[in-house]
Amino acid sequence: MAVRMQRDRARRGATGVRWMMIAALVFGAAGVATAQDAPPDPVTTDAEVGELAATEATVSVDAPAADPAIAGRLTSILEATGRFRAPSARVEEGVVFLTGSAETAEDREWASRLARRTQDVVGVINTMTVVEPPLWTMEPATAELRQLWRQVVAATPLVVIGLIVLLGTLAVAGVSTRLLTRVLCARIESELLRSVLEKVVRVAIVLLGVYLFLRISGLTRLAVTVVGGTGILGIVLGFAFRDIAENLLASILISVQRPFRIGDTITVDGNTGVVQKVTMRGTLLMDFEGNYIQITNATIYKSTIRNYTANPKVRADFSIGIGFDASITRAQAIAMEVLAGHDAVLAEPGPSVLVEELGAATIVLRVYFWVDGHRHGKFKVRSAVMRLIVRAFEREGISLPDEAREVVFPDGVPVRMLESGPVAAAPPAPPPVPVGRATDAEHDQATEAEGDLESDVEDLQAQ
Repeated sequence: MAVRMQRDRARRGATGVRWMMIAALVFGAAGVATAQDAPPDPVTTDAEVGELAATEATVSVDAPAADPAIAGRLTSILEATGRFRAPSARVEEGVVFLTGSAETAEDREWASRLARRTQDVVGVINTMTVVEPPLWTMEPATAELRQLWRQVVAATPLVVIGLIVLLGTLAVAGVSTRLLTRVLCARIESELLRSVLEKVVRVAIVLLGVYLFLRISGLTRLAVTVVGGTGILGIVLGFAFRDIAENLLASILISVQRPFRIGDTITVDGNTGVVQKVTMRGTLLMDFEGNYIQITNATIYKSTIRNYTANPKVRADFSIGIGFDASITRAQAIAMEVLAGHDAVLAEPGPSVLVEELGAATIVLRVYFWVDGHRHGKFKVRSAVMRLIVRAFEREGISLPDEAREVVFPDGVPVRMLESGPVAAAPPAPPPVPVGRATDAEHDQATEAEGDLESDVEDLQAQ
C-alpha cells in the first residue's frame, strides 16, 4: 500500500509539472505573436519647437529582426525628423553604428537613445558630428524681430481699445473736476485747498485710465517684467516719488494752514513776489520786476515766510538830518504836521518822529508811519512824505546840512589878511533862494512821478 501511494503521488506530481510546462509554452507563444503582430510605435518629433522626443516603448521592426531591417528602420526615422544631415545607420550583429551630422548635441543624444530602444539592438556606437554654428549670423535677431512683429500685430486691436478707454477716462476726469470745483466753491473758502483737491482727483482718475489702458492692451505684465525684473522700477520710483510725495504733502499742509493767499506779497527763500498760484509741486511767484519764480512747496514749508499783505497795515520809515542849530522839538512838530495831513498815512497806529543818532554835522531824525498796504504802495507813500517834510523844513528855516560836505567849527576859523597888492573884488554871490519858494505841485500829497500812491500788486496781476 505504501508503495502504491508513493507511485500515485509521483504520477500526480509529474502530471502537474507537464500541465505547467504546457501553459508556459502557450502563454510564451502568445506573447511573441503579439509582439510581432503589433504595429510599430510612432517616434514623436517636434521640429517646430526645436526639440526631439521619443517614447519609452521599444522600436520594433519586421520579423525576423535582421540587421538590414534595423538599419533601414533607423535611417528612415532619422531622415524623417529633418534634424540630421546625411544620416546613416549600419548594423552588425545587433550593434548599431550611426554616422552623419546633427544640428545640436541634444539631437545627437536623441539619435543614440532611439537606437538603444530599437528591437534586438545590443549596442550603439554614435559617430555623428555636431554642426558648428556660424560665428556671424543674423538669424537670432531676425527671428526675434519676427516674433515681436507678430506680437505687435496681435496686440494692435487691444491697444486701440485701450486708447479709447484712456481718452474716455481723460474726458471723465475733466467733467469730474468741473463738478468738484462747483461743489468745493460753495463749501471750501481757501482757493489753495480747492486747487490741491481738484488736482488730486484729476490725477487719480488719469492714473486709473492709464492702469486700465495697460491692462486691456496687455502691456502691464510686459512693463513689469522688463522694468521691474531688473530692479530699475524700484530705483526710479524711489527717487521720483520721494520728491513728488514730499511736495504733495507740503501743498496740502500749506493749503490747510494758509500762511498766504493768492495775491499776497511774500518773501520766502530770499525771493519776494506776489503769489500767483499753488500747484501740487510748487508755488508760483511774480516779483516786482515782472519775473516768474517757482519754488517747490517743500522748500516753502520748511522756510521762513514773510507775508507783507496778511496784515493790511504796513509801516514805513526813513531818516533825515537837521543842523545842530535847529530846534529838535520844532522839527519833530513840523514832521508830525506833514504826516497828519497826508491822506495815505494812517492815524491809527499813529506816526512818530524820533531822534536816531547824533552825527558829525547833523542830528538824524527817524520818521515812522503806517499805510494801508492793500490800497497804497509803501515806497510811493514814503517818497511823497519825504518830499513834503523836506519842503516844510525849508519853509521853516530848518537847515539840512550834508555830513559829507559841511564841517562845523564851533570856535570859528582865524583869518589873516594879506597887505601886498590890491585885492580883487569877489564876484557877487547869487541871490539866495527864498525859503519855501516851490511850485504848487511840490506841496501836493502825490506828484506825477509818484503816481496815485496805489499798491503795485494790481499792476502785477494785470501783467
